Amino acid sequence: MSAQLEKLEKNMAKLTIEVSAEEFISGLEKAYQKNKNKISIPGFRKGKAPRKMIEKMYGAGIFYEDAANAVIPGAYSKAAAECGEEIVSRPSIDVVQIEEGKPFIFTAEVALKPAVTLGEYKGLEVEKTEVAVSEEEVDKAVDKERENNSRMLDVDDRPVASGDMIKLDFEGSVDGVPFEGGKGTDYPLTIGSGSFIPGFEDQLIGAEIGAEVEVNVTFPEEYHAKELAGKPAVFKCKVNEIKVKELPEADDEFAQDVSEFNTLAEYKDDIRSKLLEKKTADARRQKENKAVAKAVENASMEIPDAMVMEQVQRMTDDFTRRIESQGISYEQYLQFTGATAAQMAEQMKPEALKRIQNSLVLEAIAKAENIEVPEEKLDAEIEKMAAAYKMEAAKLKELMGDYEKEQMKNDLAIQAAVDMITDAAVEVEKAEEPKAE
Repeated sequence: MSAQLEKLEKNMAKLTIEVSAEEFISGLEKAYQKNKNKISIPGFRKGKAPRKMIEKMYGAGIFYEDAANAVIPGAYSKAAAECGEEIVSRPSIDVVQIEEGKPFIFTAEVALKPAVTLGEYKGLEVEKTEVAVSEEEVDKAVDKERENNSRMLDVDDRPVASGDMIKLDFEGSVDGVPFEGGKGTDYPLTIGSGSFIPGFEDQLIGAEIGAEVEVNVTFPEEYHAKELAGKPAVFKCKVNEIKVKELPEADDEFAQDVSEFNTLAEYKDDIRSKLLEKKTADARRQKENKAVAKAVENASMEIPDAMVMEQVQRMTDDFTRRIESQGISYEQYLQFTGATAAQMAEQMKPEALKRIQNSLVLEAIAKAENIEVPEEKLDAEIEKMAAAYKMEAAKLKELMGDYEKEQMKNDLAIQAAVDMITDAAVEVEKAEEPKAE
């Protein structure tokens, strides 16, 4: 086998690969063995006809496609490994010459990893993210916990009021004729939620349990059921049950019930501390993102389209695995959303390009700064992974191959590059919006 590399525009390249006539004949024999039991030749039992007899009857090229498919993967892998370039896309294959007795020649067009010219990446100015926790945010967190610890109480000594949760029987009609979907029994409804047609819930306020109430409404003009849109309707309703949510008082006793603290003040201090910790971590991530974006903006590189499409395919595969874990196939998702695979790919392209640019620039920074990951740091990362998988670190490390360890080292080096440019970045106050004259 021999191969020649021709560099094309925009970091694309063409490998012209020549496989010897003898290797191609071996591929033809494999194709014959694979297909001989499917082919009928008069005078021969299935699978017993010689290859030459089959080729004479059906044409010399009957096994060419399968032979090419048998030969190409190994020949391409060898050529890719020996070409001295880092290939970052799947090959686009084109057969140039295919004939028994002659070398088999094909081309593989691929994307090459782009070179990156770094710009400024230290001391970058990024917009400051303010970190502060307001009393309103603390109170909101307390109220959320009160909601989590609320209880539902039956109400039987008053009519329906706003905010009540009721169970309702109803039957609707237009011009005296009941319509499809207009009937419900023990339907749960929160008064004031806006779940029903505008005006419906308001007319139930004041209704007594067990009493029949007539509700008059008009369907909106843009109602989804066209036959009802804009029409007046009458609903005969009966409230079967009224419940009200009771929230615990925000006091020391509540704090003791939901936390390890004795007073509400201590509990609030803990909430404030945790909110501040989260906001600080969020602000750090935002600073990282802004610093990386600036470093990418200052760098230059030429990304081949094939590399972007390769990243899009990886993102699609990841998305497919996520939704399949929820019991939905990718094809079903496309049906539900009315999107096509091509539209989904187009939507993913900007994010795919951004990921590639970020990765290339951070790799280049790690290289420029001679960032190396010592074994101790790799071992510490493996320890974390082992803890997450509830495994022994030594066992996990044993199961990992050299490639996986090298990938982890690369990831750690990239994170070190992110930390470096983030720590060196200078935060500046957000510029004020110009006032309209």
